Amino acid sequence: MSDQPIDLQIDASSLQCPMPLLKTRQALRHLKPGQLLEVIATDAASADDIPAYLRQSCHELVRMGENKGHYAFVIRRGEQES
Repeated sequence: MSDQPIDLQIDASSLQCPMPLLKTRQALRHLKPGQLLEVIATDAASADDIPAYLRQSCHELVRMGENKGHYAFVIRRGEQES
């Protein structure tokens, strides 16, 4: 686990698929490589969609959690744009 602070947080908790993923991709474009993004979502599809996107990209899923229908993702921005 990293002690690095979160650089940007987005709240996509009221949004339905595919908006949490689209907001995540948009937010990652505003970060520099190595910076951290935290995404909060309530759409259950996000638990599959966001990690699947990250596996196909240069970005890293640092951690993911769920609590009472709220999903939290911490993502490290990769080196290349994707």
